[in-house]
Amino acid sequence: MTKRTVPNAGNSIFALGEEASSELPVSGAEEKARLSIPNVHCYADAVSDWSTMIDTTLEALYRKDARRIFATLVRLLGNFDLAEEALHDAFIAAAERWPVDGIPGNPVAWLVSAGRHKAIDQLRRQRRFAPLDATVENIADESSQAEVPEGPEDDRLRLIFTCCHPSLAEEARVALTLREVCGLTTEEIARAFLMAPPTLAQRIVRAKAKIRDARIPYQVPGADELGERLQSVLRVVYLVFNEGYSASAGAMVLRTQLSGEAIRLGRLLAQLIPEPEVTGLLALMLLQESRRAARVTSGGDLVPLEEQDRSAWDAVLIEEGCALVRQSLLSRRFGAYTLQAAIAAVHAGATDAGETDWNEIVGLYDVLLRVEPSPVVALNRAVAVAMRDGPRAGLVLVDALLEQEPMRGYHLAHAARADLCRRLDEPEAARAAYATALTLARQEPERRFLQRRLDQLPN
Repeated sequence: MTKRTVPNAGNSIFALGEEASSELPVSGAEEKARLSIPNVHCYADAVSDWSTMIDTTLEALYRKDARRIFATLVRLLGNFDLAEEALHDAFIAAAERWPVDGIPGNPVAWLVSAGRHKAIDQLRRQRRFAPLDATVENIADESSQAEVPEGPEDDRLRLIFTCCHPSLAEEARVALTLREVCGLTTEEIARAFLMAPPTLAQRIVRAKAKIRDARIPYQVPGADELGERLQSVLRVVYLVFNEGYSASAGAMVLRTQLSGEAIRLGRLLAQLIPEPEVTGLLALMLLQESRRAARVTSGGDLVPLEEQDRSAWDAVLIEEGCALVRQSLLSRRFGAYTLQAAIAAVHAGATDAGETDWNEIVGLYDVLLRVEPSPVVALNRAVAVAMRDGPRAGLVLVDALLEQEPMRGYHLAHAARADLCRRLDEPEAARAAYATALTLARQEPERRFLQRRLDQLPN
C-alpha cells in the first residue's frame, strides 16, 4: 500500500492515510464505497488544509515583508509605481504556484524574483507598441542584484533616504514615507492628516515625479553626507510621531496609527543605523508613547501630565526607553533627541507628579537649548523653571518669549502664561491669556481643556 500526498507539494507535505485496497471482498460495490469514501474525504480535507497553510503563509509574508520586497523591487526596477504593481503580481503568482510547487526555501527571494520578471514581461509587452529605451535590458541584466540584501545597505534604508531627500518639500517627505515605506494607503494618510484623498494623492504623485525627473539616487548617502541626511530622516519620523501623539488639529488628541508607524520606523532605523541619535529618537518616542493610555479620558478629553494616572503608564515601554536613553548618553555623541528622551525619562521615573526632579529637568533643558536653541525649547524650559522656582519666575521667562514674533501666534505659549497667572491668583490676566490661546488652538480636545480652565476661573 502507498501513502497519498498532495502532488508536487514539496518535502513538508503530510501523508494522508492509506488508499483503499484494490482487492474487494465478496460484498462488492457496497464494500468498495465504504472503503473509498473516507479516503476521498481525507484527501479533500488535506488539500483544504494545504490551501489554508499557503494562504496563512502569504498573509504573514505580506504583513511582515511586503515593504521590504517593495524596496528591493524599487532598486531593481527604478520606478515606484512599477515596483508596486510588481509586488502585487508576485503575491498573485505565489498564490497560484505554491499550492502546486510547494513553499520555496526562501520565500522573500522568490517573491522578489517573480515580481521582477513580471515587470520585465510587462515592459516588453509595452515595447511592442511604443519604443522604449534600454530600461528593459538593464533590468533583465541585473539578475545578480535580485537577492534581498542585509546590513547597512539594506534596500529599506535606501528607500527611506530616497523618500526623505532634502530636495522634496517636508510635507511630501512625510506623505511619501508613510505611503512607500510604511505601506499606508492614500486614504489612511489623508484621514490621519485631515486632508482630501485626491489632494494627498497629488502630493505623492508630484514627489515621485520629482524623484524621477531630478534623478534622485536610490542609495544610502556616503559618510560625508550621512549626518545631515540622517537628520532629515529623523525629522520626518518625529513629525509623523508627533502628529499621532498630539494631533495638530481635529477632533482627537491621538492618532495611534501614525505614532505606531513612527515607532516601527524608529525601530527599523535603530536596527540599520545604530547611531546614538537614532537610538535617542526611538527612546523618546517609546517614553512618550508609554503615557498614551493616561493622556485622554474615555470621552476623549485631554489630561495634563500632573493629573495623569501614572499606574496606567506602560512600564514595559518605559523600561525599554530608559535603557535606550542610558545607551545613547554613554556614547557621548548624543544630540537633541536623546536630551528630550532624557527629560521624558526623568518624568517616567517619578511615581507621582510631586516627586518629579525639576532641577534635573531644568539642567537638561539648559543643555538642550545650547544644542538646539529654539523658542519652543525655551518655553518648555520656562515651564520647568516655574515648577522648580515658582510661577512668578516662569512667568517672567514666558513673557519675554511672547515678545518674539513667532511665539505670539503659538497657542501653547499663551496657554502656559494663562496657567502661571492662574497659579498666581491673577484671574483677569489668566482669562485674557486663555482667551487668546482658544482663538489660536486648532485641536478640539485642547480647546475643550482651555475652555474648562477658563470656566473655572473666579469671576
